Amino acid sequence: MAEQRTEWSDRTQIHDVILRYCRGIDRLDFDLVRSAYHPDAIDHHTGFDGKVDDYLAWVEPKLRARTGGTMHMVANHLVDLLGDTAISESYGTSVHWGEPADSSRANFTSGVRFVDHMAFRDGRWAIAERWAVREWTKSDVGLRIHKEGDGPAGSRDSHDPLIQLQRRLSA
Repeated sequence: MAEQRTEWSDRTQIHDVILRYCRGIDRLDFDLVRSAYHPDAIDHHTGFDGKVDDYLAWVEPKLRARTGGTMHMVANHLVDLLGDTAISESYGTSVHWGEPADSSRANFTSGVRFVDHMAFRDGRWAIAERWAVREWTKSDVGLRIHKEGDGPAGSRDSHDPLIQLQRRLSA
């Protein structure tokens, strides 16, 4: 039986779309990234403009080649619901780090806004068109320091604590 849609459930599902995208990008889970979009979606990023499949083909090798990682954090999120379509605006910060350590192209932080045309189709909310607006970027060269001791460490593979927990709880 299909769940009845409410304003609250629509807003929650749209917010989850944004968070799935961020997790997928940061963990290199491109099936998860793809799940944030409708199959015919369009994406507009710095350096890219086109269909979602082309965006994924463009971004995946760039992120896999990074020796460090990325972390996308969402802050303000506002949704204008318009029936089966919505305008979603998410403010956030995206941090990028990698080698060489003295490269400002590998080590930077950007203030971003995701301006999304969301659509409810086939029983789910997803991105129909996205504008990844880069508001500002600053170099983080020379700002990273090593952890002060042993402890959990993130990775973009099966050793990440999230993946380990998912596997353990689904077994």
